[in-house]
Amino acid sequence: MTDAPAAPPAVRARGLTKRFGQRAAVDDLDLDVAEGTVYGLLGPNGAGKTTFMRMLFGLVGADAGTLEVFGRTWAHDGVATLAPVAGFIESPRFYPYLTGRANLRLLATLDRVDRRGDDADARIGGVLDTVDLLDRADEKVSGYSYGMRQRLGVAAALLREPRLLVLDEPANGLDPAGIRDMRALVTRLARSGLTVLLSSHDMDEVEQICDHVTIMSKGRVAFTGSLHRLRALAPAPTHLITTSDDLAALRVLSKAASRLDDVSVTTTHGALALRGPQAAIDRCVITLADAGVAVRTLVPGTSPLEAVFFSLTEPEDVVPTHSHQPEPGAAMSTRTSTAPKAAGAPAAAATSRSPR
Repeated sequence: MTDAPAAPPAVRARGLTKRFGQRAAVDDLDLDVAEGTVYGLLGPNGAGKTTFMRMLFGLVGADAGTLEVFGRTWAHDGVATLAPVAGFIESPRFYPYLTGRANLRLLATLDRVDRRGDDADARIGGVLDTVDLLDRADEKVSGYSYGMRQRLGVAAALLREPRLLVLDEPANGLDPAGIRDMRALVTRLARSGLTVLLSSHDMDEVEQICDHVTIMSKGRVAFTGSLHRLRALAPAPTHLITTSDDLAALRVLSKAASRLDDVSVTTTHGALALRGPQAAIDRCVITLADAGVAVRTLVPGTSPLEAVFFSLTEPEDVVPTHSHQPEPGAAMSTRTSTAPKAAGAPAAAATSRSPR
């Protein structure tokens, strides 16, 4: 008796390539999205994320390689490839003069929800409840916020009861409350067993909701694997500190280098940057206080995962900066240290139909 063959992954790409002229938007991409996971496709703008998703939906043809969705391919199965898939590319569009419920009823008719034996009205009410829009369902979409329209797009996708939900930067352009709501929604959907593939350029978003991630840069895979593996590549966290006398603080920390050999100290943008484990940062603060140097502020700098992201997607001579969390530059240090280099090992669905 032989074992049954393993089920194919939700998405599998091998050597996937798409060129526009001389530019390779997606270049020899390998990727596996296991069923039941939340998979993040991460990269800066122009990395090739949206092009890959367009190929998945059949909106753009590949120049080379293969792309399978639950074992189906566009070349062999045609539009049936999308039978278990729903989602949207960029932002969903709806008729603004119709209510949210009426827009979903129209999409349910186009997707023949009633002919599958489902009660369309009950199904629509259920997906509206899932995305927390039931109480606004009978208002015109023209009065919806951007975040509400994004959630209505997810509701439209869920009408098909997909096995794979594809979301292209779903939190892009949302205010903090909208981002919170979208993350909570994706988390709830993942707990139900739905496979979610989402793209993002925000490491914080991916870290909070994804199980596995592929980081893309200029069309190629820079990293693929679990978040646990990515965290193992991350450097020690950085904290930015201001004191009553930064020059004196540098001298104190330099003299105490033998006791602080697991911390690097650099100057940046009118502050000191301490990189090392939390316990070592605590020892630095105590050392400064004992020496009579007052610590006025101590805030986290660029997160370790962001540091890995930048090292994988930006040239070495580009130092990322943030207005509120500047990345440390080079200066005096209690020891010389560099961040570890991470080695890299990848009309839509019916609910994405958009009135033009």
